[in-house]
Amino acid sequence: KMELHLAILTLAVCLSADAQFLHNDFKINGCSDTEKESVCGSDGEEIWHADFIQQMGVNTLPDFADALRFPGFYESSIAAQEACKQNLAVCIKAYKSPPEEMDPPETSIYPKNDVQLGVENSLVCHVTGFFPPPVNISWTKNNVVVTEGESLSRYRPRNDGTFHIFSSVDIVPEERDIYSCTVNHRALQGQAQTKIWETTAVSPRLGPAVFFFFFSEEIIVTL
Repeated sequence: KMELHLAILTLAVCLSADAQFLHNDFKINGCSDTEKESVCGSDGEEIWHADFIQQMGVNTLPDFADALRFPGFYESSIAAQEACKQNLAVCIKAYKSPPEEMDPPETSIYPKNDVQLGVENSLVCHVTGFFPPPVNISWTKNNVVVTEGESLSRYRPRNDGTFHIFSSVDIVPEERDIYSCTVNHRALQGQAQTKIWETTAVSPRLGPAVFFFFFSEEIIVTL
């Protein structure tokens, strides 16, 4: 039995100008036979998404910003999903399930802060340029699968129509620790991408470094 992997994305772009600033606002509604997505954002950053499991809208702006909300916002996403499914069925019939276009991801790994041995930090795995979602991301430490301290962002759209996502893991780096981030995506055709990060740091300084400079002066007296 073939599993259908086809999604319809409705992308609405609105350009608004305020004084000398130009902002690019967007809304994405996506659906497939297994997944659904509704996201609003601005300038490439998410500001709201629909949580269809918890049946609510989620604002992702920082606390100091004005939240994006109005009555019926989440309900409008449910209605958009119904329209998306209908359009999906029409496209499947009209285009006879063409091969899905796919773009493979590019992966990088880096620490969140400057690294010092024994000091809490985070490693970030940035996966970008892939289409369509999802990707699977996993971590290891010294060849052991990491099962705690992980976090995963939502999928974020890029201007070229592909997506990117961040995964992070909490660490306390010690000498010779080796971490890896492994990414799987359909476009990789079973060849997972793995990036390695090895601890290279200095131990925390126990106290301030103090330098003493001595100067000598020779005095010549002529009688």
